[in-house]
Amino acid sequence: MKTLLQLYSARNYQPWEGVLAQTAATGFTGVEPFAAVFDHATAFRALADRNALALPAAHVPLKLLEEQPEQAFDVCHTLGVELIVVPWLPEEARPTTRAAADDLGRRLAVLQRRAAASGFRLAYHNHDFEFITLEDGSLLMEVLLGAEPAILWEADIGWLIRAGQDPLAWLDRYSDRVVSVHLKDYVGGESEGGWADLGYGPTDYRPIFSKLTRLPKLDYCVAEHDDPADFNRFVRRWMESFRRLSQAAGLI
Repeated sequence: MKTLLQLYSARNYQPWEGVLAQTAATGFTGVEPFAAVFDHATAFRALADRNALALPAAHVPLKLLEEQPEQAFDVCHTLGVELIVVPWLPEEARPTTRAAADDLGRRLAVLQRRAAASGFRLAYHNHDFEFITLEDGSLLMEVLLGAEPAILWEADIGWLIRAGQDPLAWLDRYSDRVVSVHLKDYVGGESEGGWADLGYGPTDYRPIFSKLTRLPKLDYCVAEHDDPADFNRFVRRWMESFRRLSQAAGLI
């Protein structure tokens, strides 16, 4: 199983040279870049190559994909990305009605076809706002994944937990759509944004890892912490927990 670090977790721990060196030394096989490195894609790819880190997936803003798709695809080709992930929506762009949800679903379906024509897979990454109930009783996440069967899912387990959802139920329901998972925990409170390192929060991750072994399209397990106070602690703890839980579940 390929283990990636989501670079957003390291945004406050520059320079990237040190981040990538620490990531490689901890045992990750790659990183998942985001827009902060797009303006220097060639140089960043060279830096990743020097650290023997792959860049197979990237978080690419919806606005860039819709307004400048060729630029987005060129950056992803330069980095070596094969999985483009729509990562986040600003609050004003988040659908709150069924009509708006259907519209976003159609837009994602268009992007999926454009991405496929350029040699990429497209996935959607959840936070907690996708689990609001719309006026017809449906959930935004259901509408988005129902818009186009070829749209894949990067399931953020921490945000599922924060939204009060059952990760096992969602992973089971969309088992053939999950290609990547973000693994972190949620404890609440103000410290580190309420997030906890994998294996250091209240969630029993053992059944979740057992479920991961039964996801037929899962390619990437991604380390993320939205606001770590200590980057080295975060990546070390994550890898230790990932190996322990994976070995117990038979994932690796």
